[in-house]
Amino acid sequence: MTAISTLFDFDNTYARELEELVVAWQPDEVPAPSLVVTNGDLAQELGLDSDDLDGPVGASVLSGNTLPDGATPVAMVYAGHQFGGYSPRLGDGRAVLLGEIVDIDGKRQDLHLKGSGRTPLSRGGDGKATLGPMLREFVIAEAMHSLGVPTTRALAVAVTGEEIARNGMEPGAVLTRVASSHLRVGTFEYSARAGDADAFKKLVEYSIDRHYPHVRETEQPYLAFFEAVLENQAALIAKWMLLGFIHGVMNTDNVTISGQGIDYGPCAFMDRYDPATVFSSIDHGGRYAYGNQPRITTWNLARLAETLVSLVDDDFDVAAESLTSALNGFDDRYRSHWIVDMRAKLGIVSEGAGDGDFFDELLSLMQTAQLDYTGTFRALAAMLRDATTPSVFGADNLIAAHWVTRWRAQLDVQGVDLALVADSMDAVNPLYIPRNHLVEEALAAANQGDMKPFEELLDVVTHPFIERDGLDRFAQPAPDGFERGFKTFCGT
Repeated sequence: MTAISTLFDFDNTYARELEELVVAWQPDEVPAPSLVVTNGDLAQELGLDSDDLDGPVGASVLSGNTLPDGATPVAMVYAGHQFGGYSPRLGDGRAVLLGEIVDIDGKRQDLHLKGSGRTPLSRGGDGKATLGPMLREFVIAEAMHSLGVPTTRALAVAVTGEEIARNGMEPGAVLTRVASSHLRVGTFEYSARAGDADAFKKLVEYSIDRHYPHVRETEQPYLAFFEAVLENQAALIAKWMLLGFIHGVMNTDNVTISGQGIDYGPCAFMDRYDPATVFSSIDHGGRYAYGNQPRITTWNLARLAETLVSLVDDDFDVAAESLTSALNGFDDRYRSHWIVDMRAKLGIVSEGAGDGDFFDELLSLMQTAQLDYTGTFRALAAMLRDATTPSVFGADNLIAAHWVTRWRAQLDVQGVDLALVADSMDAVNPLYIPRNHLVEEALAAANQGDMKPFEELLDVVTHPFIERDGLDRFAQPAPDGFERGFKTFCGT
């Protein structure tokens, strides 16, 4: 068995180089740690022995009870605009960064314990987490990874042996999150407003070194840095929209500099297509509704741009104009990613001048017919394989029939067998996603000590494209009435 001292080979560049943005802190000790799920594939990518993680050493470390040699646990400090209002000091109120690991591909990854107790940055509450929300983050993150979406991931969930007061008494848990970094727009907001120009510049230089070293070769590296963040966020949000995913809390402290999705709290996948869909219990006004996600990302990136003005140019007006021009390009970047990937979802190879409008028409048809978003694309592929397959839009929908005729005409011009086109569509359109009713079912069972439904769901959604026998119910939308009043919660 691997000794604790050699389980991880930690470095601590964040704590060492950005000391203004951390508070040294120890995780709470818990009475009876035990791992309920570990991520063997991720462990291998990190160069770890998954067998060691599954044992008592792993449980002790990943619950926060034992600190391995080289770990420098810190709570990270950041600010954030939350639902449009600025909170000047947020940070890790129930988490610590243990350190960084360089994975087998030479990439630096953060190892972060979530639910490890109160820190000096806590704003009330006990700093603990419960099993359900930690398992939700685990399954959503792994589904996103399997769907090809840039995302933070979960290495493990440990139960702590405690009962935590939430909706009644629930099992306490700690999640180990892995991220290319935890740098956020809110990190920049906090540092910029702290008034120490040297410390802020150090943060920007650190972020460039860690994520975008290529911008140093440009004439305006700080502007190029902003454009690189903007590009990665445009690509990320396009993938969210193409999957029908709703983050739920797109505050600036949940927007990463790397372009990874983070903090899967009150998130959900949409069943019936409707741009106004909201599931988050705290999003009372629909600020972060599905259809608002591209627009709100622009708003969030504007907050990042504001922090960079003094670095981009000594002349405020010149800097503001340059950053505004870059920001105004977000919509085109996002739309470009969305159109390219929507072509693939519909089996279209060649570019057409009116593709965007054509795809928008499809979404309008889906909304009118109240179609399941995920299932529609698989149904369209089935229509290509067999001309006798009933239209997903219904037999009497003449407007939809006209759209299908135009779509088929585009495919015919490509000169590719339609069965092969259908196969290409199925390769990018998932059959299985973490549907809300299935996630709730699995989490409810886990809270009662039964992990089998969660394990089955995890296996299904991490193999999302290939149809397997006996899994029909995982491809079906929620039962009628389920979504009426359904809410997701952040679990704090």
